[in-house]
Amino acid sequence: MTARKLSRIAVFCGANDGNKPAYRAGAEALGLAMAARGIDLTYGGSSCGLMGVVADAVLASGGHVTGVIPQSLAKKEIAHQHLSDLIIVESMHQRKQVMADHSDAFIALPGGFGTLDESFEVITWTQLGIHAKPFGFLNIEHYFDALITFMQHQAEAGFVKPDHLDMLQSDNDADRLIGKLFDVTLPTVGKWLERSVRP
Repeated sequence: MTARKLSRIAVFCGANDGNKPAYRAGAEALGLAMAARGIDLTYGGSSCGLMGVVADAVLASGGHVTGVIPQSLAKKEIAHQHLSDLIIVESMHQRKQVMADHSDAFIALPGGFGTLDESFEVITWTQLGIHAKPFGFLNIEHYFDALITFMQHQAEAGFVKPDHLDMLQSDNDADRLIGKLFDVTLPTVGKWLERSVRP
């Protein structure tokens, strides 16, 4: 199988730092790894928290960063003023759509409810065949362990197909995770949405 082309990765992460120095270190490592591979960053446009860390790391290495932020959050999240491009949108939904349109793959760093919302929407879009873009969790300090265990439970309970679970990548090393996204096999969407219903 020929490795896919990944020129832009969208990163979802917290507008806070979290309570472990490793979270900031991991965000910086991801930005540096992306820049070293010549991969552009698309992210939520904030200068705060892990969002600012990953953006600053890419910029400091000469990489290209596109921020996407709703007008209503531009002040609350403090829009980054030194990005290559900053796109102001009207809504959170539009933010997710624009980020997806400006990316070839997705990576989640530690974050809160917003990070999970963004992550699971684009995962579902791949599951439904709306796009065919790989997704990975940068599992810093085992942050996503419980979530990954729950998703495995979903598969065991029959609510998630095993090949849909297998398409999700996870690693605690940024560069290694990016490498996995180049090579992962994405599932072909079958007719499971068209199942006949018994009368």
